[in-house]
Formats: sequence, C-alpha cells, structure tokens
Amino acid sequence: MGALTGCTTSSIPSFDDEKTVSARTTVSGDSDVQATLTASPATVSPASSSASNWLYNESFPGNELRVTEDEIIRVELQNRLPTETTVHWHGLPVPNQMDGVPNVTQRPIQPDETFTYKFRAKPAGTYFFHSHVGLQLDRGLSAPLVIEEKSPHVEYDRDYTVVFDDYLTHAPEPLGGSSSGSGGGGMGGMGGSGMGGMMDDRRPPYAGLLVNGRLPADPTTFDVKEGERVRLRFINSSSATAFRVGIAGHKLQISHADGQPVDTVPVDSFVFGAGERYDAIIEATNPGAWEIRGEAVDGDEQPARAVLRYENSSESPAGLSSWGRTLQYSDLRAMQLPKQLRGSPDRTFDLTLSPEMGGSYGWLIDGQAYPDADPLHIREGEHVRVRMTNRSPVLHPMHLHGHFFRVGDTMKDTVIVPGHMGSVTFDFLADNPGNWLFHCHNLYHLESGMARIIKYVRE
Repeated sequence: MGALTGCTTSSIPSFDDEKTVSARTTVSGDSDVQATLTASPATVSPASSSASNWLYNESFPGNELRVTEDEIIRVELQNRLPTETTVHWHGLPVPNQMDGVPNVTQRPIQPDETFTYKFRAKPAGTYFFHSHVGLQLDRGLSAPLVIEEKSPHVEYDRDYTVVFDDYLTHAPEPLGGSSSGSGGGGMGGMGGSGMGGMMDDRRPPYAGLLVNGRLPADPTTFDVKEGERVRLRFINSSSATAFRVGIAGHKLQISHADGQPVDTVPVDSFVFGAGERYDAIIEATNPGAWEIRGEAVDGDEQPARAVLRYENSSESPAGLSSWGRTLQYSDLRAMQLPKQLRGSPDRTFDLTLSPEMGGSYGWLIDGQAYPDADPLHIREGEHVRVRMTNRSPVLHPMHLHGHFFRVGDTMKDTVIVPGHMGSVTFDFLADNPGNWLFHCHNLYHLESGMARIIKYVRE
C-alpha cells in the first residue's frame, strides 16, 4: 500500500484540526547559506554497472550540504521528475512545515514546481536529506547534511563523510511474492539473536552495496597522513540494509550517535540500521592501505568496501579479519541529557511491531497499518515514553521525526528494535508542535504500513 503516495487527505490527519497545537513558524531573516536542488532523472555507473536513477543535481549520492551550526539555510527544490516529490531533513528537528512528509507536513511538490525549505542549522551533527515520497529514496534521492560544531568536543585533523547504501539497477517496486534471498535477521552485537535467516521478510534484488556511490570492485579511497586524527561520519542512507562496519588495522573511537556528541567509546565495529549515523575518530598510526568494510546484517550481497590509504602507500589494502568488539547502545553516554527526561513520564505508549497475518506483505504498529491507523496524541511540554516490542524475526530501525529521544544514556533519532521479541524504550520531550511521522526506516516496511502520526493536541 502506498503509505506516503496516493493517499487522499481524508486518510491522514487534517491540517486544520482545531485540536492541533500550532506548529513553530519558520525562521525569519536573511539566509546564510543558499542552495538549489534539482531532482531529475539521470544515469549512474558504479563500477561496471549502469542504471537510470532519480538524483539531486545529477550526483550519486547527492552532493554534501555542509554548513556551520546556527546558520540559516535556504534550499530551493526544483522538481524535474515525472511525479511529485518532497525533501525530508532526516534527524534535524526543523519546524513542522519544513519536514517534507507529503500530505502530513506539506503538499507534495508537483512536476515542474518549486518549493523552498528554510530552517536554522541546529543542533550541529551528521544528518542527511532524502525524498519522503513512496520508494523514491531507493532511486537515489539522498545526500549528506553536515552541520559543523563551532566548538567540537573531539579534536581531529581531517573529516570524511562515509555513506553506506544499497543499489538497485531498476525502479523500486513494492515487495510481494517470494523472498528474494537469504539473510540474517539477528542483531548480533546490538543485542539480537544472531540466529541468521530472516524467515518472514523479503528483500529487494539489490545489485550490490555501496560506499559513497561506488561498488566494491571500484572502491572509494580516503587518503590520510600518519599521525593524523581522522573524523569519519558514517551515514546509513540505505532503504533496507543494516550494516556491520569495521576498519582493518584501526580502532574506532565513537564520538557521536545520530549526530549528537557522546563520551568517546573505543570499539572495533558497530552495527547501524537504515537512518542511523555514527561519527568515529581513528588514529592514523598504522601506515599502509586498509579495508573499510560494511557487511549486510540482513542480506547476502558482497560487502560494501572502501579503502583507507596512507600517504605514499601503494600496496593492496589489507582486509578486515575480525569484527572484534562491537558497539552496544549501552556503551553510549551523551555529553548532556535533557533534565526534563528524568523521572517518570507524563504519557506512555506501549507499541507492538508485527507482520500482517494471512499471507499479505504488510507491517503493523499495534495491529494497524498506516495511513489507516490512529494517531498517537500528545501535549506540548509532556515527557513522553514509547515502549516497543518486536513480535517478528526482523529488525526494525524506528525513526521519530522532529525530535531527539533518550535511549539509555544517549540521545538519538533512530533506534534498532531487534527481532524475536526484542524491545526498546525511548523518552522524548514534546517540544516541537505539529503532526510528526514515526516509522520504520526500512523503506519497504514503511511503505507497507509500519508508521504512525504523533499528533500534538489540546485536551
């Protein structure tokens, strides 16, 4: 079912509901950064492959937008696609009308129309932006958004963005019929069963896995000098792949989770689901050439691959031989937690994530499929708690628009709920009025119903 396209306004929360709390207004004043995005068809050719995709400014992935915190950004989207589109600023708590969810926060941008997004770049962090219409993300409509801190809590000499993605050579289609292959549904180091076999899930027929738009046969190279501290901003912009990531010959000092600063954590690898981001510092103290590896947790494609190469090194990269110690959510400690999220919540939702029964491909929250699902009502200023239990063998990276939430002792905006009765609890402060989408960031789960609207109301 088309969760975000083809919906009539009667099947979604109304813009004019009298009980809805007024959303924040957009920022005023002149913009500090201006950019134009043209969404249009284009051809991509990673390695020996070639495909017709839909891209921003004909780049794959889209060109990085990098700004400084507190700057005002103005982005004009020109739609040159044969259908409607929008842009969502993933992870950034923008004003509601800038959030880019069609028929929820804005009217879809029609072909040959232009829409202007304007918001303040705050807080600093590693984000990305992408279409939020149907399956368009899996056509290539995404790009990194980096908001640089004025005073970083970690020191570094060089800064790279590392984008992991999955790659289709044809237009994406809703999943149906039999599963396209094997895969592992366990979360391994992130607290799941590690049992393999996804059983009830299906997966698009991906032609490969990418780092910065390139397949393993033609990997991206990141150049470093011995003695440098290098910041790597890892983004999972995929539509249906959780990655396990490590770098041969180097430890990762995790410094940020979903863009938000944490006390540095030394690990050998991490797992992140679609929509999650981790920043890591590496010490360039082991000269040579080394593999950066991203293996699909839930697929059997050849691992994504890039190369970390020291100056004057010409040898073939050494491969990753072991995942070593893998990051756990419990390892993460935020530099600062909101005082309002201490103590007992004002409102709690207990939600069940499950597959649709009866042979149809569908994914449900509390037995309901979006858009035919009840909104979750909250009030401004509340401390809200959401408890999720996953009654499927499949992991779900759950993403909340417009807010950061507390998971354990860190702040995030996307969190993996492991399969096989895995459970996760998060808390957030209701400080950004509007109608906000809450959904699984596996695009095919979202498109099959795994979403709800979180709606601010007066009661």
